[in-house]
Amino acid sequence: MQPTIALVDDDRNILTSVSIALQAEGFVTRVYSDGAAGLKGCLDNPPDLAVVDIKMPRMDGMELLRRLREKSDLPVIFLTSKDTEIDEALGLAMGADDYIGKPFSQRLLIERIRAVLRRTAARAAPEVPAEAVAEPIRRGALEMDAARHRVRWRGADVALTVTEFLILDALAQRPGFVKSRDALMDVAYSDDVYVDDRTIDSHIKRLRKKFRLVDPAFDSIETLYGVGYRFDVEE
Repeated sequence: MQPTIALVDDDRNILTSVSIALQAEGFVTRVYSDGAAGLKGCLDNPPDLAVVDIKMPRMDGMELLRRLREKSDLPVIFLTSKDTEIDEALGLAMGADDYIGKPFSQRLLIERIRAVLRRTAARAAPEVPAEAVAEPIRRGALEMDAARHRVRWRGADVALTVTEFLILDALAQRPGFVKSRDALMDVAYSDDVYVDDRTIDSHIKRLRKKFRLVDPAFDSIETLYGVGYRFDVEE
């Protein structure tokens, strides 16, 4: 089945041109000209991925993603305008899987879409023999089950995007050991996706926020300034 991509942008020229380009590559597209319509469409009839502009009337991309994340882990790629501060966009990103700045190459956007879809494909993969499935890992109060894309902290479920899951898994595999931002980028993004280390910082902030929703005292993801991050198991 061909992947369905939702395009949410108030610029009809972008909606038309990107939709045509995606359809030429074999994707099915749905277009929405404002955030409110995009949110309703993504919840009522979920696509495989959404490409969302940040600056829109009625409901901007940040608010759309915040509300979407309350009910769904649908992969989202943000579009940011040239006059948007990238630091602010990344800092406020509510779990977006990637971002690309305007003006952008349609070819680059298509490759980013494919890269994110590849990272999410495991969730839709058929059942595999039990002996081939990675065992859940437990690190103190943390439980991670990659086969079910499930994370629990002190028995409470924590909903993570695929990218957040990959970053946390890399940190939790070797508690106490430091992972540099470059190492985490290698884990979270394929070779054909280029991001800077501020993207990892944004995901780490989002991870901490999600865990603190179930445990306000959560502090197991530590920052070592100038070095990277590590996961510490509570004694």
